[in-house]
Amino acid sequence: MAEREVKKIRAYGVTIGQLPAGEKNDITDVADVRVGHVTIKRELEGDQEYACTGVTAILPHGGSLFREKVTAASYVINGFGKTTGLVQVNELGVLESPIMLTNTFSVPAVTQGTLQYMLDGHEEIGDTTGTINIVVGECNDSHLNSIRRCVVQPEDAMEAIRKATNGPVAEGAVGAGTGMVAFGYKGGIGSSSRIVSGEDVSYTVGVLVLSNFGSKNEFLVDKLFRGKESALPAVDKPTDGSIILVLATDAPLSDRQLLRVAKRTGIGLGRTGSHFSHGSGDIVIAFSTAHKIAHKSEQMAETRTQLREDDPVMNQLFAAAAEATEEAIYNSLSQAETTTGRRGNTVHAFPFETYI
Repeated sequence: MAEREVKKIRAYGVTIGQLPAGEKNDITDVADVRVGHVTIKRELEGDQEYACTGVTAILPHGGSLFREKVTAASYVINGFGKTTGLVQVNELGVLESPIMLTNTFSVPAVTQGTLQYMLDGHEEIGDTTGTINIVVGECNDSHLNSIRRCVVQPEDAMEAIRKATNGPVAEGAVGAGTGMVAFGYKGGIGSSSRIVSGEDVSYTVGVLVLSNFGSKNEFLVDKLFRGKESALPAVDKPTDGSIILVLATDAPLSDRQLLRVAKRTGIGLGRTGSHFSHGSGDIVIAFSTAHKIAHKSEQMAETRTQLREDDPVMNQLFAAAAEATEEAIYNSLSQAETTTGRRGNTVHAFPFETYI
């Protein structure tokens, strides 16, 4: 089947929300945030076995994340998911490693690869200083991917980190999103951003999603395209699916304030049709690049700037989180391509081009 021209949802005349998007309309509009993918698609030995999976790395900045940590928080919308590192993120309010995304059974391999990457660049970890907290999230891609084969290797995680750039984010069926399914159609990686303005200053909010949730009858696509119905068959998966949401901002927020903003991504998720199913792992990881927290300091105290809770810009940040999340999910669908995986299973790309 010929590959279609993939476009962001705005190319189809759909604008989400009221706030302006950033220049690239993705998470890398937040300065120095970087994203890298490793995509794995190949036949495997055995009857109709196929690797259709990958790894995605999100780096808050291009320096040493261990030596210059960033403020962070996580929020569990629905906890049917497998992650590493979020307990410590919420306890200390900092992130000190890349955020890694992959399939469910590859969390151990990706954790190992990310750990090795960080050890290779930091001789002090586990020797002259403490250990490191690696953050990994997952979704289940077993409809298209022979997940039991565990094809993702630690080196794939290392390569995804090395490939990370601050250029436009590749979306759709790439990296961790290669085998994912959303609303019965091909999902995966999607991203969007918003600009909010305060007094003589502006801030950026970017969201990247790994979408793998929902059924066709839940998708609120009618609000986008006036009730038109897709004739393409949608996949009915035996599991509810999941979504991982990564939110970045350059607004000076505390970890508690980041938690408040992270919660608003659930509004954007709900606007697409999700009701946070029983078996869905809906998890948010949020960070701010406004401050870099040194791993070591001779000072007993440190001084930071943070926004006031009652400043009008906080409400704009809440709205930005909701709007960017909703649009990122649509972008994960509009940028994806029809994919055939294990056992000949085929998941169609949602035909946005027929709705114009």
